[in-house]
Amino acid sequence: MNILIVGGTGRLTYEAVLFAASLRHSDPGFEGRLIVADPAPGPLWPKPQAMTDRQALDLLTDLGAEIVPFEAKHFGADYPQGNKVEALTALPEGQPFLFFDTDTVVTGPLSEMHIDFDRPSASMRRENTWPKIELYGPGYGAIWRSLYDRLGLDFETSLDRSQPEEHWERYLYFNAGWFFGPCPHAFHAGMIAAMRMIRDDPPEALVCQEIYPWLDQIALPLAVHGLGGGRPGPDLDGLDGEVTCHWRVLPLAYARESDRTIAALEAAAAPNRIKRVLKAYEPMKRMIYQRRGQKVRALFDRENLPAKEQALRNAIKRAGFWMR
Repeated sequence: MNILIVGGTGRLTYEAVLFAASLRHSDPGFEGRLIVADPAPGPLWPKPQAMTDRQALDLLTDLGAEIVPFEAKHFGADYPQGNKVEALTALPEGQPFLFFDTDTVVTGPLSEMHIDFDRPSASMRRENTWPKIELYGPGYGAIWRSLYDRLGLDFETSLDRSQPEEHWERYLYFNAGWFFGPCPHAFHAGMIAAMRMIRDDPPEALVCQEIYPWLDQIALPLAVHGLGGGRPGPDLDGLDGEVTCHWRVLPLAYARESDRTIAALEAAAAPNRIKRVLKAYEPMKRMIYQRRGQKVRALFDRENLPAKEQALRNAIKRAGFWMR
C-alpha cells in the first residue's frame, strides 16, 4: 500500500517525523511507500507552507519517506484542512492508498492488517459534531438526505438501521483522521465534488448549519458511499486501537490514550537522531522529553474520563499543562 500523510511548516514537520519514526519502530516489516505530501507555493497560500527544517527533511528521507510536492487548486489558507484532499493527487493513480492525519502514531504491525481497498472506509472515532439540529429546522435525516440526493447517491443504503431514526449514529459520519480506497485520484474527485457543492451551492436544508471546520467530514461519507464503501468492519478496529492512534494534541494524548500508545510514541521518539530533531518543536520537547506529558497523565483516570473532549481540555488548561 501507499501511506500518505501531509507535511508542512512548523508543527506538521515534526508530526511527520514522529509518524515516520513510529512506523519504522512499530512495523519494521513495512515494505510499502510512505509519502509525505508537501504543499507547493501557489495563489491560494499567501505564505509558504512547505517544510523548511533541513535536519527534519534529511531525517524523513533516512526513515524511508518520500517527500512529494502537491498544489492546492481548490482550498488553501481559507480552509487548510482541504490539504488532505488536495494531497491525494500526489499519489500514483490506480494504486491503493491509506491516508493518515499527520498527528498519528503507529503502535503495531500495520503491514499485517488485511484491508479491502476496494471497499473504501474511514475512521469511526468521532463525536456528534455535525449537523447541529435547530429547534424548528430539519432533522438529521432531512439534512443528510438532501446531500445524497444532490449528488445522485442512494441515501437509504447508507443508513445503520440498528440505530433509531433521528439518532445521529444512524447516518454515515466519519472522522477524517484516516481513510482509504483503491485509487487516490478517484477518491479526490469524489471529495472535491462533494466539498465544492457543500461550500458553493449547498441544499436548502443546510441553511442553518455551520460548514467550517467540518467541511471535509461532511463530504467524507458522501465520497466513501459513492465509491461503494461504508462503515469499517471489526477487522479494521486496529486503525483506532492496537495498530494506530490519532493522538491529535499531545496533552490530550497523554490524558486519554492507552499505556500501549504512549509507550510506542515515546519509544519511537527516544533514539538520539529522532530526539535531536523533535526537540526543536517546543510541545514535543516539553511533553515528551521533559516529561510534562506524564504529569498530565497523572491527573486523569483513563477508566473514568469526561464524556466530552472539551471538558478534558479545560481540565488540562486549569492545571497549566496545555500546549499545542
